[in-house]
Amino acid sequence: MIAPFSPEDFLNQIWEKKPLHISRQKSRYYNEIISTPIIDSMLRNENIQFTKNIDITSYIDGKRETHNPEGRAHPHLVWDFYLNGCSIRLLNPQTYIAKLHLLNATLQEFFHSFVGANAYLTPPDSQGFAPHYDDIEAFILQTEGKKHWRIYKPRDELETLPRTSSKNFTEHEIGEPILEVTLEAGDMLYFPRGYIHQGVTIDGEHSLHVTVSMYQKHAWADLFEKMIPAALQMTINENIELRRGLPIDIYDNFGLVHSDVKTPRKAEIVQQVKNLFNKIQEYLPIDEAVDQMSKKFQQDVLPPVLTDLEKAVTVYGDTDVMVENGKVTNRVEISLDTRIRLLRKNILRMVSEESIRLYYYAENSLEYHGNELPFLEIEEDLAPGIETLINTYPEYVSVENLDIPNETDKLQLADALWSRGLIMTEYPLENLDDD
Repeated sequence: MIAPFSPEDFLNQIWEKKPLHISRQKSRYYNEIISTPIIDSMLRNENIQFTKNIDITSYIDGKRETHNPEGRAHPHLVWDFYLNGCSIRLLNPQTYIAKLHLLNATLQEFFHSFVGANAYLTPPDSQGFAPHYDDIEAFILQTEGKKHWRIYKPRDELETLPRTSSKNFTEHEIGEPILEVTLEAGDMLYFPRGYIHQGVTIDGEHSLHVTVSMYQKHAWADLFEKMIPAALQMTINENIELRRGLPIDIYDNFGLVHSDVKTPRKAEIVQQVKNLFNKIQEYLPIDEAVDQMSKKFQQDVLPPVLTDLEKAVTVYGDTDVMVENGKVTNRVEISLDTRIRLLRKNILRMVSEESIRLYYYAENSLEYHGNELPFLEIEEDLAPGIETLINTYPEYVSVENLDIPNETDKLQLADALWSRGLIMTEYPLENLDDD
């Protein structure tokens, strides 16, 4: 997606810093990810709903409008809007397009962040959206036609790396662009969150692009929002000073009326507040907060995409089969000699809550938050076995070498992970029917 940049160079030189345009002159570079025939097939064969899965928009004379009817987006309705100058936005195409699902699933593992996608089909010589900035890192992959883009730097420090998206801006609010570029099929344009952008089709050509997005609410600020309340509670529990009553004269020294007044007593109380606040640093639950961020990742992301080889060594393929006459074949089981590894590096997260829980995304819906986040509760003495799998990834380890004292527990844990699609074996399991 970012070739010829290496991931290291991109993250060090470009990421969150400045826009990047990559011109490839390879018009079919992204063609398998999404195309107009793929969209047409999706509309015909899937239950695509207006507003939930697709938006119809226009931007004329500085005014952006949405024209969504109710119900299913049948092809004749969508293409009629398109022929009348409206833009088409697909809100979750990765749910229905396998190659886009694969791209997002691969990126989410690399970034340990939810990766979304919107696709935009714009008719010739038109614009579907007003200038605005987003709260995500945006990778625009041009798959068909061409679109002329104007990119504007953040207007001030507050809008640099913002945590929420902006309103729609008018032209006089955004200044002059820092980058103007025409994307052609096969090109990529990246810009950080906070960069205002607008695109228009030109030269009588339509445009189809997909915007791959990530790092929404994935900043230090979001980690601190989880960490500080817990740290404060721990500090209160451990320090009697924070539980002592407020000074009686605090109301005579602070507040709107006293905000500009400086007195020795006020300075004394300010120092006391700072001393108490500094105690919070001693109780920052960084591990627990990171676990909660990762738990959210488990809930947000797409399920993994397995290759045929992976299916052959997981519960998704290497398992019991019902054949004719009610007979079950290919009975398999895990033994102490079986060598296993996690299906993906981030396929699960072990969290200490009411109990030790393994949250995992293997069973997630293709629709965002389409089902409840599943978890597996384990006994505390089995946790070192999970640590073994995490620390040895991507190498395989025999069940016998899991850091659990009891052989029966080793097998039970491995079987529980196998049955939920969280591990894969080095080779297909031995068929018990062959005994």
